[in-house]
Amino acid sequence: MSTAAEIRSRINSINETKKVTDAMYMISSVKMRRARRELESTAPYFKALRQELGELLHYLPENNSPFFRLPSDEHPFGRAMLLITSDKGLAGSYNQTAIRACEARMREEDDLMLFIVGEYGRQYFQSRRVPVAQKFHYAAAFPTLRMAMAVCADLLDEYKRARLQQIEIVYTHYHPGRPGETKVRTLLPLKSSDFYDKSTVVNAYGKEYLPSPEAVLDGGIPSYLTGFIYSALVDSYCSEQEARMTAMRSAGRNAEEMLARLKVQYHSIRQAAITREMTEIAAGAKALRAKREAST
Repeated sequence: MSTAAEIRSRINSINETKKVTDAMYMISSVKMRRARRELESTAPYFKALRQELGELLHYLPENNSPFFRLPSDEHPFGRAMLLITSDKGLAGSYNQTAIRACEARMREEDDLMLFIVGEYGRQYFQSRRVPVAQKFHYAAAFPTLRMAMAVCADLLDEYKRARLQQIEIVYTHYHPGRPGETKVRTLLPLKSSDFYDKSTVVNAYGKEYLPSPEAVLDGGIPSYLTGFIYSALVDSYCSEQEARMTAMRSAGRNAEEMLARLKVQYHSIRQAAITREMTEIAAGAKALRAKREAST
């Protein structure tokens, strides 16, 4: 049976751990709110760009842009996957869910080239001797628009050289207050239907694109893809922080339950010790009275 000193030491240790989990919860909350604000500040631009590209596609009934080409069997190493994970753990099942979705897709495709954002996913696949793009080394923490531009540039460099025919992205869509949803989307090639919505056809005619609709399209698509990647990075980052908040909140509740049990046990031991001491004092007093009476 543990002594009172041992239980008191465990209580102090759990209290210190709970302070850490509470601090991590608050930090994740701040990081998530900041990332959402930055995404919301850039969302109107990318939304307007998507609508403009949708209108532009009405001028190109026969679209020969390389961004819209269909995959073929001419290239043996033509498909890739962009996986977004976190840089560290302590985020519940966030990383494992995204990794399982990626592994399921890899079982369907042979020779799938793997690009990873986040140290957790990179270490996971490297430890299993799965080939990972070595020059593609980006952290998942604090995603920025500049980072999304760099990621997009690296992927487009491979795609334009015809090394890749299809690029998919695995990310976690953020849901406030509940676990994120892992999604697998095709990044390239694009489809014209991706740009159409109810407002697309309203002002589709009567515009002039210089130097040509094709040139404007080829110049606008990288910006659109950058916005998509940036949104996926921020979505995944917010989902990571939400998962970490949930994990830390659960750890805090568990710590409180453990503290409650340990305090009951501690007070029981203290009460037993006090009762034992009182019994010993009473017995000693009784013995002294008996000895005094016997001497008289």
